[in-house]
Amino acid sequence: MLGPGPASGALPLNEIIKGDCIEEMARLPPECVDLVFADPPYNLQLESRLSRPDQSRVDGVDDDWDKFASFSDYDNFTRAWLNGARRVMKRDATIFVIGSYHNIFRAGSILQDQEFWILNDIIWRKANPMPNFRGRRFTNAHETLIWAAKCAEIKNYCFNYELLKAGNEDCQVRSDWFLPICTGTERLKDSSGRKVHSTQKPEALLSRILLAASNKGDVVLDPFFGSGTTGAVAKRLGRSFIGIERDERFVRAARARIAGVEPLPPGAVAAVADKRSEPRIPFAAIVEAGLVRPGEILTDERKRHAAIVRVDGTVSAGAITGSIHRIGALMQGLPACNGWTFWHFFREGRYEPIDALRSLARASLRQAAE
Repeated sequence: MLGPGPASGALPLNEIIKGDCIEEMARLPPECVDLVFADPPYNLQLESRLSRPDQSRVDGVDDDWDKFASFSDYDNFTRAWLNGARRVMKRDATIFVIGSYHNIFRAGSILQDQEFWILNDIIWRKANPMPNFRGRRFTNAHETLIWAAKCAEIKNYCFNYELLKAGNEDCQVRSDWFLPICTGTERLKDSSGRKVHSTQKPEALLSRILLAASNKGDVVLDPFFGSGTTGAVAKRLGRSFIGIERDERFVRAARARIAGVEPLPPGAVAAVADKRSEPRIPFAAIVEAGLVRPGEILTDERKRHAAIVRVDGTVSAGAITGSIHRIGALMQGLPACNGWTFWHFFREGRYEPIDALRSLARASLRQAAE
């Protein structure tokens, strides 16, 4: 949908609002969005058009919307839109701000002045950056994203750690992201073959952001909507979006683009369970439920160590008795051990970690609650 802006108190889900982002955010209800992605003007301060060595023109960013009379004007603009974004963010919402060396440090300083709490700075390392044609500087091969919460006290912000780790071959996702810039069929072009928007971001970048810091059904605000990448990705991933864009050309292009997006099936975007949010199950509860019997022998995966399950939920190895974690650590001569994954039980001809029994107990709890 396309509208002139919401009436006070209304929430224009999956709409593109044509207007100035500062004015339009002021018309949104307070604390109404779960995530903000902001790709503001970079204030590149280009003094002349860029040319290649063969004197052909570089299709760079020379749009009027990226021009400010002074750093002071740019800083005032940044304070105003960040203040507007902060007002509409829910208490546990977070914000991503992307920029280059021209503006990201100024934005970071203002974020901190407004008491946002910076969680990470993320380097988007471009697989195919534009070369430095004059050969007078290093090639600008990255952009920086700042990820921040509303204040330092917020601890329950959304971060889908387990989902990201599972998709990264069970390794923690780092703060340097190697992704290509927007090219090929993804790049929106007009009838003459020119770029519709000079700074269109790749969908892969927005997909990672939305998967990391939002859940299905969450509301994502993009106050500099441009060609609609945030809206396209949000629709595909089952999120709602609110886009604000003042240029009619970009609004039309984004609207057509998003209309052609098909949401993914629910099973393709379902969240991975975060073990830290699961109910705590003590090993004694596993014994009490009869999932493992007192007197049963547990072993490690390689059958080097063994322990006897006791009726009170502790285990014994020789003369020592303690928790599954403490005995597992002592057996290996280590300061700590995850007993749930270290100790294995034997069923139907094979060994499995006792963590499988904990999963059964949690499933029973969920069924009982339904």
